[in-house]
Amino acid sequence: MELKDFSYHLPEELIAQHPCTQRDRSRMMMVQRESGEINDCIFSQLPDFLQKGDVLVVNNSRVIPARLFGKKPTGASLEILLLNKKESADTFQIWEVLLRPAKRLRENDVIVLSVDCEAKVLARVSEKKWLLRFDCAGNFDDYLKNHGRAPLPPYIKRKNNNGQLADDLERYQTIYAENPGSIAAPTAGLHFSKEVIQSLQAKGIQIAPITLHVGYGTFLPIEVSRIEDHVMESEYYEINAETAGIINNARRVIAVGTTSTRTLESIADEKGFIQAQSGFTNLFIYPGHKFRRVNGLLTNFHLPQSSLFILVCTFAGTDIIKKSYCHAVDSRYHFYSYGDCMLIL
Repeated sequence: MELKDFSYHLPEELIAQHPCTQRDRSRMMMVQRESGEINDCIFSQLPDFLQKGDVLVVNNSRVIPARLFGKKPTGASLEILLLNKKESADTFQIWEVLLRPAKRLRENDVIVLSVDCEAKVLARVSEKKWLLRFDCAGNFDDYLKNHGRAPLPPYIKRKNNNGQLADDLERYQTIYAENPGSIAAPTAGLHFSKEVIQSLQAKGIQIAPITLHVGYGTFLPIEVSRIEDHVMESEYYEINAETAGIINNARRVIAVGTTSTRTLESIADEKGFIQAQSGFTNLFIYPGHKFRRVNGLLTNFHLPQSSLFILVCTFAGTDIIKKSYCHAVDSRYHFYSYGDCMLIL
């Protein structure tokens, strides 16, 4: 199966640079898989399309403020994206990170983040990844909380000091985020407000939280021509007994986002039954996958030729999704992380 078959044209001006002023006022495209019917709606109408006994499975992973800025030994500015914590102690933490630009960096170089915090280069892990040891006068978690920035994807443009720091830290986060660990938001959940959740619950629609910590793999483009050759990076997930019970008794399971979808499809047995568990998944969903647990999908609009776009095509059918995306472009929907969404039933 060729990667080029999962392309579409997107005018750059439709890539959302800021979130909708009010979370639940973003636009929502309603897509029926059987008929291919498309309707334009507002996200606050979500409860109107669901019924008592339906279960929305949400990813409650919390985005950490994983982007930091420092100075190389030459004095040049450097951007750091935290990926995975490798070791932690009272006086230091060791992280696998991305560095940009990393040219001329060497082992044992010291990166100055502030007068109270610096990072030592321990090793180069790969072409793009490095191992850094962070030493602060106080606790590094406190430093990160005070100085870290939202790890926005590269298509959302921000200057270092343009006044968006506080807004992005709040809005690049779901209102139900609990468990810290993601370096990218599960963006389908960004549209939920307290009012929408209350409306869903009043109608007998349950919200079932799971955790999947979104990692660096969400940014990685597919670099092979045959999609079957692509390998996803592993991401950690957790699902407890209460959530498993709610899902197993659901009338329909509506996955909120591709992260919830991948988690459920990773752990469901042949009959769609799931058990409480934790672990790692690198499931790549592409055409040919038989969905065992997910009956509906709420998701944002994704990059062409991405694993996320391919997942959505697999769930609804490539022809329907390409038709839906053409409609979204013609109707001036906003795309990607801060953009609008679609409900596929």
